[in-house]
Amino acid sequence: MYSIGLTFKLRPGCYPEYKKAHDELWPEIQETMSANEINMVIYYYKDRLFLHATAPTRESYERNYDNEAAERWVEYMSNLIETDDQGELIFEEIEEAFSFGAFKN
Repeated sequence: MYSIGLTFKLRPGCYPEYKKAHDELWPEIQETMSANEINMVIYYYKDRLFLHATAPTRESYERNYDNEAAERWVEYMSNLIETDDQGELIFEEIEEAFSFGAFKN
């Protein structure tokens, strides 16, 4: 099992729209996540989001983002999440400090 933790920062005042977008996740995004067996949870704390995802392999996780719907989703999210100078979403990978059970390597 592949597991990843990421953190990222919302633009000021964007949490309500971010939450709504995920509560009403596009069907094509749901389909590709299901097809690639992605499990994901995103936590919100102040202006930061913390994402934890699992997939059968790293390749299946990455394949989830290799389609036109994912490209449109990332473009939409770039209005809500902080980006770098090139307009790319800024995700910081979180170092795993502990794992147990199904998450144990």
